[in-house]
Amino acid sequence: MIDISCIIINYNTSNYTTEAVKSILDFHENDLSLEIIVVDNCSKIEDYLLLKKSLEQLNNNKVKLYRSRINTGFGGGNMYGVLQASSSKYYAFINNDTLQVSKNCLSRLKEFMLNTPDAAVCSPQMLDQHKNFSVTIDHFSSLKREIIKRPLLEKLNPKKYLNRKITYTKPTAVHYVQGSFLFVDAKEFDAIGGFDTNIFLYYEESDLCLRLLKERGKKTYLVPDLEYIHYKNASTPRTALSKTEMKISLLYTIKKHYGYFAHQLLLNHLRVKYFFSSIVKPKHFYLFKVLLKGGGLNHSLKLKQKIEEL
Repeated sequence: MIDISCIIINYNTSNYTTEAVKSILDFHENDLSLEIIVVDNCSKIEDYLLLKKSLEQLNNNKVKLYRSRINTGFGGGNMYGVLQASSSKYYAFINNDTLQVSKNCLSRLKEFMLNTPDAAVCSPQMLDQHKNFSVTIDHFSSLKREIIKRPLLEKLNPKKYLNRKITYTKPTAVHYVQGSFLFVDAKEFDAIGGFDTNIFLYYEESDLCLRLLKERGKKTYLVPDLEYIHYKNASTPRTALSKTEMKISLLYTIKKHYGYFAHQLLLNHLRVKYFFSSIVKPKHFYLFKVLLKGGGLNHSLKLKQKIEEL
């Protein structure tokens, strides 16, 4: 058994992926029991071949590349990586548009987890590309969060809804951390079946951390003395389709965790919101049409993916 399996997904951004892999290798000691599983999530063949060549040039047997014949999204791509991984104590799910900042970050996260028995997930503090503070924690997806909104929840109940925009100085238990860097206890992750692959994009980390809390009694922590850089939206640019996918995933997770009534309330709230929004922003009209049809997983981009040759 090795200590850590790092899993990185590439989707048509091989330059970012190569730099992310190099960053992990450069910032960690050679004696760390580590492997890096790179999953190409059915990129264009040109991007995949460029990635393959770049990783081969690293000449490092800790790095392994696998190619999926279909784009399975964030959760599915990471689960594919888990299936290829060695038996490990920890999984580090790291976005390809990230760079390491803290020396021996993974070793130190491992040490934190060993010293924190109630932890199942932890993350360093996220920085933007200019090394400025970037919001890393968030509140579980809920009807209350979507309608009342985060700032008011933080004022009304600051103990339950921690301020997302302040700098923390010590490890802090939070609802969930951003999916760009998730350091996870493999035993706990495996026990709940890992990521919910019904979700193609967005809210996977909220769902995962909530299930770990509900089913295993395990918490998620921010470890602020460690840091990493995240080039936001480099791997998944924001478009009208991605915004629609976000709402589809949100509605799915609300129904899953809070039931039909909460789902219907949120669905009708979003219908009203995007009816008026689409009047001034025509690009929202597609989202409004999907919401009118129920906003279900049958409208997800997951069902529009094609199986390609290897």
